[in-house]
Amino acid sequence: MEVAIISGKGGTGKSSISAAFATLNGNVVLADCDVDAANLYLIFNPSHEEEVVYISGSKAVLDNSLCTNCGICVDHCRFDAIFLINDKVSISEIACDGCVLCSRICPENAIKMVANDKSRMYSGSFRNGKMVYGRLSPGEENSGKLVNMVREKARQTAKENSLETIILDGPPGIGCPVISTITGVSKVVIVTEPTISGLLDMQRLMGIVQKFNIKAYVIINKYDLNLTMSAQIKRWCKENSITITGELPFDKNMVEAMVQGKSIMEFNPDNEISKKIKIIWNKVTNQKK
Repeated sequence: MEVAIISGKGGTGKSSISAAFATLNGNVVLADCDVDAANLYLIFNPSHEEEVVYISGSKAVLDNSLCTNCGICVDHCRFDAIFLINDKVSISEIACDGCVLCSRICPENAIKMVANDKSRMYSGSFRNGKMVYGRLSPGEENSGKLVNMVREKARQTAKENSLETIILDGPPGIGCPVISTITGVSKVVIVTEPTISGLLDMQRLMGIVQKFNIKAYVIINKYDLNLTMSAQIKRWCKENSITITGELPFDKNMVEAMVQGKSIMEFNPDNEISKKIKIIWNKVTNQKK
């Protein structure tokens, strides 16, 4: 069973809830699919049993010994990644989109394309099973492909270690990494918060999930910070036949747990939130699609 925990926007508490699910009971495979901003490894400090280089396109590199500073590449770069500084050509590594045009038109062959190879996928063990995560280097591309790599490794790890449950901590939003995270999963848990942006982003995300015909559950985190908005979210979900599987109150213990490098289930298993998360997990895992 693969369960993806996602959110329409950042800051809803998605990763904290994913960490709680991963430490409820038994061994699991935990995959951090938020490769642009992976953070679960900070809580669980997994061992590094495998490290795989992820090649994400290429970038232009200038050989100054060959460049005559003619400026042809500057005039043709559509991404404003090449510019003149004191009459000398310079290429921005971050702005470069790897389109290869500059290397093709350079009359001196002074520009070469070099593979982006700073991104990594890691896999290893943590205290409740196995963990896989990816880290996309700043400026590198195709986070969706890296998510696919993480998911394939998670499935392979689950099979090799006879682990039945894979928990996917997905990225926020509705972009390519989210689609890569939820494709083919058993169930999706959407974490939202009682704000206008929380509601609107959840609605957009729900539209994506429904296109994949996946059973979705909604958690309203920090519901008591705005009871009016929480009621509005519940009303919209009811009107659209969407299951709200739980409401979690705001609690500083969630933050303190992360500071201590623990999930809320480990930090304070008798806390109200811990008890509610356990009920939510049982509803998600025990209910048929």
